[in-house]
Amino acid sequence: MKVLLIAGLGPEYPNHSLLAGSTFEALADPGKFRHRSEEISQLASLHAEMNGAVLPLIRARQGNSGIRAVSSVRLQHVEKDDESATAPHLTTFTVRAILEAAGVDHDHYPAEGVWSGSLNEPAGPYDVVLLSTTFIWDRATMAKAITWVEERFPEAALVLGGQYSNLKFQQIMDAHPFVRYVVRGDAEPALAPLLDALRHRERVADIPNLVRRDPDTGRIRITGIQYADLEALPSPAPAGRFPVIPYESMRGCPFTCKYCSFPAASPKWRYKSARKIADDFARYRDEHGAQYIKALDSTFTVPPTRLRSLLPLLTKTGVAWEAYTRANSISDRSVVDALGEAHCRALAIGFESMNDTTLTYMNKKVKARANRTAFELLSRSPIHYFTSFIVGYPGESPALFEDTKNFLVDEYEGTFALYVFMLNDETMPVWQDAERFDLRVFDADSDCEHWAHTGMDSATARRLQLETLREVRWKNDRAIQRTWQRDYELPLLPHRSVAENAVVEKLVDRLGMASADFPDRAIAADRRAALLGQLAGHGVTSPDASS
Repeated sequence: MKVLLIAGLGPEYPNHSLLAGSTFEALADPGKFRHRSEEISQLASLHAEMNGAVLPLIRARQGNSGIRAVSSVRLQHVEKDDESATAPHLTTFTVRAILEAAGVDHDHYPAEGVWSGSLNEPAGPYDVVLLSTTFIWDRATMAKAITWVEERFPEAALVLGGQYSNLKFQQIMDAHPFVRYVVRGDAEPALAPLLDALRHRERVADIPNLVRRDPDTGRIRITGIQYADLEALPSPAPAGRFPVIPYESMRGCPFTCKYCSFPAASPKWRYKSARKIADDFARYRDEHGAQYIKALDSTFTVPPTRLRSLLPLLTKTGVAWEAYTRANSISDRSVVDALGEAHCRALAIGFESMNDTTLTYMNKKVKARANRTAFELLSRSPIHYFTSFIVGYPGESPALFEDTKNFLVDEYEGTFALYVFMLNDETMPVWQDAERFDLRVFDADSDCEHWAHTGMDSATARRLQLETLREVRWKNDRAIQRTWQRDYELPLLPHRSVAENAVVEKLVDRLGMASADFPDRAIAADRRAALLGQLAGHGVTSPDASS
């Protein structure tokens, strides 16, 4: 039996629309923006001399940084000539380990090829196609992926798995008769037995975690849930060397933030012990050449008892790592020092808001003061940090959002993202407050992009997002919004300091966004000319800077 695994990133990321009108947008499709060729050339031709060689500043990104593609932390300590020095997707890494352990012959095709059509397509034929839905977030994208498989491999049994299909399996099965099975919840108890049953044409009714279409009646059948024992199961490790390895130390989440449906996909919170995590890190180092671990849990720093036991153990492994955390886990200098000693290099934190009323609406269980404490501690440490914020959560008014806006414009230092609240999942606990906040959606048959509540509507939220980001871009020299960086290699200047890279990245951000921020072409051109002069002070020049 021949199996194809399709896993990888989605077609775009939620903040991609913020590049509209920018030089970054034009650079991605220069044929469409020929009238802006001079502007595009200025950005594309930026370069600097590094170690006697000329290095382009804007370099297409090779690979990706992980399952949520948020922090974009690049690894200066990983050998630059190692083509595998980017983390494989956690989904791909985990599923391939399951398949290899079960002796299943399979091919892997990056999901990016489904969206872009730029990759060589798998030849087939295949008996089974496994499609990860982890990076799919709407019906249109799901339909495109299913159609892509059906057109190329109409005889294959299509099996879905991952976050989106975990939550939307009934909707998907109703809308797409070609989908034969959905593995919901943990794949470990279900995937290998399912493939074995398909290979031998045996019944699948007793396989847990399975949604299936009855071949005779077409009815949807659902089997019981069985959770994987994360402590007992060997952590995934496909064959080969991986300088950067994705990792999960838990499934589910102990928190109930009302904007997040993550716990609904895996309701039972389970986590590995400190000893198992440390042993895994050491094994990845010794057997797979790992130099860096990307922990992609909902939050790696809970429970606090595990963290206290874990950090001394990780100090001894010598492997650098990054993770997601909550702000109130970064409570004092001793925690930050212990993280640094344990080789933590970067943390991603969802601040979401700097207003306590909004945070209470979200059921975040964190106060704005805890956010500020974490920011102040990390900003004075060598640990890189990335924070995210939301505008438009139900109940939040423009006046309440002003606290978040002022913090970003006046105080924040470092990398961040500001997202408009997304209301596209019926499992989100926020729906419990629909009456309280008069929550209404205007495209219920789609993905709820247009909404209103007592505080604001989606159009107002998008306006506040754009206004805030524009002010941060031009008034705050220390804050860098992460959007366009996803497509390019970071750091821009690999052999320069972190501080100088931050300055140069900020200047490039302004340069690329000037056309979007200043509709007057003459003003935008003046801004770009001034920025090119500032970049030249850092040894970054463009031969096409005549304007």
